[in-house]
Amino acid sequence: MGSGLFKPRVHPDLRDVFSKMSFFDKIGFLFIHAFDKRNLWHKVPVPIGLLYLNTRRTLLEKYNLLAVGRSSHGALFDPKEFLYRTEDGKYNDPHNAEAGSQNTFFGRNMEPVDQKDELTSPDPFVVATKLLARREYKDTGKQFNILAAAWIQFMVHDWMDHMEDTGQIEITAPKEVANECPLKSFKFHPTKELPTNSDGIKIVYGNNEERAEKLRTYVDGKLVIGDDGLLLHKENGVALSGDIRNSWAGVSILQALFVKEHNAVCDAIKEEHPNLSDEELYRYAKLVTSAVIAKVHTIDWTVELLKTKTMRAAMRANWYGLLGKKIKETFGHIGGPILGGLVGLKKPNNHGVPYSLTEDIDIGEMIGLKGEEQLSKIGFEKQALSMGYQACGALELWNYPSFFRNLIPQNLDGTNRSDRIDLAALEVYRDRERSVPRYNEFRRRLFLIPIKSWEDLTSDKDAIETIRAIYGDDVEKLDLLVGLMAEKKIKGFAISETAFNIFILMASRRLEADRFFTSNFNEETYTKKGMQWVKTTEGLRDVINRHYPEITAKWMKSSSAFSVWDADY
Repeated sequence: MGSGLFKPRVHPDLRDVFSKMSFFDKIGFLFIHAFDKRNLWHKVPVPIGLLYLNTRRTLLEKYNLLAVGRSSHGALFDPKEFLYRTEDGKYNDPHNAEAGSQNTFFGRNMEPVDQKDELTSPDPFVVATKLLARREYKDTGKQFNILAAAWIQFMVHDWMDHMEDTGQIEITAPKEVANECPLKSFKFHPTKELPTNSDGIKIVYGNNEERAEKLRTYVDGKLVIGDDGLLLHKENGVALSGDIRNSWAGVSILQALFVKEHNAVCDAIKEEHPNLSDEELYRYAKLVTSAVIAKVHTIDWTVELLKTKTMRAAMRANWYGLLGKKIKETFGHIGGPILGGLVGLKKPNNHGVPYSLTEDIDIGEMIGLKGEEQLSKIGFEKQALSMGYQACGALELWNYPSFFRNLIPQNLDGTNRSDRIDLAALEVYRDRERSVPRYNEFRRRLFLIPIKSWEDLTSDKDAIETIRAIYGDDVEKLDLLVGLMAEKKIKGFAISETAFNIFILMASRRLEADRFFTSNFNEETYTKKGMQWVKTTEGLRDVINRHYPEITAKWMKSSSAFSVWDADY
């Protein structure tokens, strides 16, 4: 296909990448591009919307998955020798034992953009104060509650972490905003420089094997949990859990809930297989609980985050396929990923790149060690009710929580640090430091049409005026975080369309690159009882109902635990 023939149909900023595509990729690009130019894909009938999403995902998988580290081909191993999830995440990908494990690198969705000379341009304090700091609380209505906000942090704690260097950086608020800043200056550790085979890629992936060992009872495969259904604590007040750094009570109750879930799975499988050892029960329960969490994230949390008919169909298709739940549960996985879904595929597919991941409540009082202390007094049920009934804050300009601008960060062991931080200013700085492209370039690299003016970004005149005062008329300087908050949102979406495009890619990849959701998603690996447990769980509501049936019966009117609980849907 000659690029010249179709040149007028392609946005000038995207013609270069279009010219390098294969014939069929160009066809796919022109299809999605036609919808993008008219902002139509989310307004069309569901089947067409699904075709758009599948085409966009296919292109992103081909052009926006970048391997990081020395090699995408690690040590081979026999999957039959590791029919369980290891503590450090090794031995998942049969072609690369290290992929996705502790101390392996994050992947990237685009090449890094060096911004070492622009770390303070414009000043992070100015951006945080003038565009991010909360003026008045704006929520998401009945769509998304505080429990849903806690869920994504709960997930991220399991997926990834960043390494820090030993030195410190200090940034100071300029005079023009200093009086409006909770902190006039703050210190933090820079991201640690690590050598890779990809220039500028520095981020590390994984979790803590040693800590996981300390959480086991070594009896019937179970994990430690308090008599009150909450996490136990060390003498210094730090919770006993897999990842406790920079946590808060919302994450803590989800961790406690899934400890109870793990232990309940142990009991169920032991009843079916009474001769299994502690280690065997532990491994089976970890598989089952991990699958339950992934399923909740895919067909419950995500559906509430992106509340449209097309996205509901798309996320259920990721798990069950277009043939649907009844067909899959009756006849098993039929066809490829489209008809049968990503879960239960004959073999995992990492697309040539090793897997990695890309105010009723005074939440300020529920953060860190202070939050753990408060939670012990409140208890699981009251905390869950408070979070379930309160809508979470909307991801918009001027809605960044005030308490995050004067925050006590924590060390890896969960103890408090001495220097407070302004998280809003730090987020702006971190994106630049980690070479994340700014908003317009970020969109180009996702095959999205870039903005030409601030009016393309938002219709809010106050926002346009403030953005222009900080960035002038240079749309290329707009920070990614600001763009994501300012961007006009699709009706029903709690996040921006730009952020959604990363989501399209990674939500599917998390399932199809994992053999425990594909080739080893079977009774041999999970046990018959374990597979049944996963199949009968459709959302977080089911998990809560298993352990706190009085909560769902008396207090949860909504069909999803992630919607505000008095919502009538």
